[in-house]
Amino acid sequence: MSFLRGAARPCRASATWVLSSRQLHPQKALVSRSRPFSSASAEEVDGAHKYCVGLLSKYDRPSYTLSTFIPPHARSFYIALRALNVSLSLIPDTTSSPTIGLMRLQFWRDAVTKVLAGSPPKEPVAILLASAISDLDERTQGQAKISKGWLTRLINAREQTLTNDPYPNIAALESYAENTYSTLMYLTLSALPMASVTADHVASHIGKATGIAAVLRGLPLVAFPAPAARSPSGSSVSSGPRQGAVMLPLDIMAQTGVKEEEVLRRGADAEGLRDAVFTVATRASDHLITVEQMLSNLRAGKDVGHDFEHEGEEGHEYGHDVLGGAQARESPIDEINRAFGVFMPAVSTRLWLDRLQQYDFDVFRPELLRSDWKFPWKAYMAFKRKSI
Repeated sequence: MSFLRGAARPCRASATWVLSSRQLHPQKALVSRSRPFSSASAEEVDGAHKYCVGLLSKYDRPSYTLSTFIPPHARSFYIALRALNVSLSLIPDTTSSPTIGLMRLQFWRDAVTKVLAGSPPKEPVAILLASAISDLDERTQGQAKISKGWLTRLINAREQTLTNDPYPNIAALESYAENTYSTLMYLTLSALPMASVTADHVASHIGKATGIAAVLRGLPLVAFPAPAARSPSGSSVSSGPRQGAVMLPLDIMAQTGVKEEEVLRRGADAEGLRDAVFTVATRASDHLITVEQMLSNLRAGKDVGHDFEHEGEEGHEYGHDVLGGAQARESPIDEINRAFGVFMPAVSTRLWLDRLQQYDFDVFRPELLRSDWKFPWKAYMAFKRKSI
C-alpha cells in the first residue's frame, strides 16, 4: 500500500544535528528586555518563559525543536502561542467532565481579552503571551497585529475535542485543521510581521496537513485513553474508566467498512482500519504535495496555480501596501523565503507520514508515537535549502 501521489523520501545523510541550548533558548535575553506591563514582573515573565518551554519540550517536541527557525524577535510569541495550543489540547485529559472543560475554555477566552489589553491573568502561558505581544508591538513599531479573532478561533475549535464527537466527513476534519494548525501559522506570520496572500495560502495547506496528521497520530490515545488523566503537574483529575472514541471521518469509515466498536475491541486488527487511515493520510500528503507544486511555480516565476479559498475572510484581507516599506516591494517567493521558518511544520508532518507509510498505515505502531531522531537534521537541511 502506498500514497496515491506521495512517496517516502530516503535520508540523504546519517549525521545528526544537535541544537544547542543557546539556539533553542535565545529568548531569555529578549524576555528581559521586553517592555514591562502592569500586572507581571520581570521575574514572572522569565518564569513563564521557562514554563512554556518545558511544556513544549514535554508535549510538543516538534514545535520545541522548530522554535530555533523562528526569527528571534518573534520567538517568544511563537513559544507562548504553541504553549497555548498545548494547554488547550490537554483540557480533555486534565478535566473530569466536559462541563469543566467548557469552563476552562471560557477562562482562555477571557484571558485572551486580558492579554491583548496588557493585563493577563496570573497564568504562565497568558503572562508570556502578553509580554511577547508587548515586545512585538515595540520592536515592529505596531506593525505586528495579533488577531483576537484568530486566537479565539483556536479556543473555539477545541470544543469538539471535549466530547470526542466524530468528524462527519473529511471536509469537517480539514476545517478543524484549518481552525487550529493553519491558524497557529497565520498568527506566527502576523508576528514577523507579514501580511501576504501567498504566505497565508502556503500556511493553510501546511496547517491542514499537520492537523490531519495530528488527529491520526492521536487516534490510539483517544481510542484507548489512560484510565486516569493527569494534569501537567502530575495530579490526578479524573477517576474511573474513560470512554474511548475513534476520531476518523464518518464518511471514510463508511467507505472502508470500519466500525468503531471493532476498533475499540480489536485495535489495529479491526477490519478496514488501515484502508481508512491510508485514505485520510493521503489527504494530508496531498496538501504537502500541493505546497511543493506552489513553491515550484513561484520559483519558476509563475503564480501558485490556484486561488486561496479563504481570501476575503476575517484576517485575510489584503490591501495594497498593507505593511508598507520593504515588504510591499517583495516578490511572492521572497515573502516565502523570509517566512520559511513558519512553514517548518511541513517537515515534521512529512517525516511522520513517511513513517506511517513505512509501517503499512498501522497507526497503532508504538514507533509512531516516538520522536524521530532524524528530525533535527532533516529540519536544518530543509530550512537551509528552503524546501519542504
